[in-house]
Amino acid sequence: MRRKLVAGNWKMHGSLAANEALLGALLGLVPAAARPEIAVCVPFPYLAQVQGRLAGSPIRWGAQDVSAHAGGAYTGEVAAAMLAEFGCRYAIVGHSERRALHAETDAQVAAKYATALGAGLTPILCVGETLAERDGGVTEQVVGRQFAAVADVVGAQGLAAGVVAYEPVWAIGTGRTATPEQAQAVHAYLRGAATRRDAGMASGLRILYGGSMKPGNARELLAMADVDGGLIGGAALVAADFAAIVAAAAG
Repeated sequence: MRRKLVAGNWKMHGSLAANEALLGALLGLVPAAARPEIAVCVPFPYLAQVQGRLAGSPIRWGAQDVSAHAGGAYTGEVAAAMLAEFGCRYAIVGHSERRALHAETDAQVAAKYATALGAGLTPILCVGETLAERDGGVTEQVVGRQFAAVADVVGAQGLAAGVVAYEPVWAIGTGRTATPEQAQAVHAYLRGAATRRDAGMASGLRILYGGSMKPGNARELLAMADVDGGLIGGAALVAADFAAIVAAAAG
């Protein structure tokens, strides 16, 4: 049985004081023996703070991006080995905001995924379609292409070592949310794509939902057969909301 994962993506939010308050509140709300796995993916400057605050707790931590390069003359980039030194478990790759705002290609995302794996990190691969693509009926073609670009590079073993997150771009920060049935349909498609490569890997592959999961809709979404957790945006910045989603994931 796949263990659910609830991962918070803080995006470009936070301060030393705000982080301290949020993490302190979370530690008070999350059971020490939480059934789902829990993580927060934070801005690079706060990794040391988060490492110090969460070490020994049930909450793991990670980064929101990683360089495709192991090191060298890449000003502004952060290498996977650097993240590993701060105890990161996870690194998000291919988030829709990176694809849209920084023109990241499928090939670049695949390279980042592979580099993260090489440093012992667990990459969280984001895939998802825009509103125009959904309305155009090409959702499966888009997420299938994004998934295949990584699978072709790292193979079944590499996929098994990572996590996939379906994030319908049209449901992020817009007030719209995919229905549980819409989410399940895409998650099932992705598991089917993984099954065609390796059935054993696919059965254990965790596929998160990343489209504005909140306390009010988490339980219904998480009840879907192929929804193995959530990649949480805004709700991850409110301790009570994030803890409520964790509780929903615990069943």
